[in-house]
Amino acid sequence: MAFNWFKKIVKDHPKFWISYLSYFEENQNKKKRYVVFDCETTGLDYKSDRILSIGAVAIENNQIIVGDFMEVFLLQDVFKAESVPIHGILKEGKEEKIVEAEAIIRFLEFIKDATLVGHHVDFDIEMINQGLARLEVGKLKNQAMDTDVMYQKLKYLPQEQHSSLDELCDIYKIRKSDRHTASGDAFITALLFLKLKKKLEI
Repeated sequence: MAFNWFKKIVKDHPKFWISYLSYFEENQNKKKRYVVFDCETTGLDYKSDRILSIGAVAIENNQIIVGDFMEVFLLQDVFKAESVPIHGILKEGKEEKIVEAEAIIRFLEFIKDATLVGHHVDFDIEMINQGLARLEVGKLKNQAMDTDVMYQKLKYLPQEQHSSLDELCDIYKIRKSDRHTASGDAFITALLFLKLKKKLEI
């Protein structure tokens, strides 16, 4: 009898992870959905730092779906006062905060099998993956696109030549509203993504 890998997954993993994996089963005839997201963090070391907030917005048919978004703030078990001037999130701030596990689960429920988009997105993905590791499940399965890499391809730049989100916003005349908030950066990156996507004809 053939080994039933799916039954093993169901047995060995929590329901939220099984639900997430189910979106990647073959022959799912769905329209293309992108999710542009950003994580505000306590720092840039994905091993020792933690996520402070996650902001994400969906794109379908080359339009930002304003009503299809998420924003969560996380309870801080790691607090670095020196990073507060950047992201503005205080440990005892007024935002309603949830534990990391709940935030990660909500994020999976929101993204489903969408293509993830971000600026220097590998870092944000790794921060999510570290949270998933603490839940003792696997890594994100979604395809991903990086607006920095898209700009490199558009301008035939070498891989080692990177551009900041601020620089590209200035180039493409995108207002930097709510910069350095997760939801603000996600929306700004979504606008940038649509401009680059059009220019690259993808």
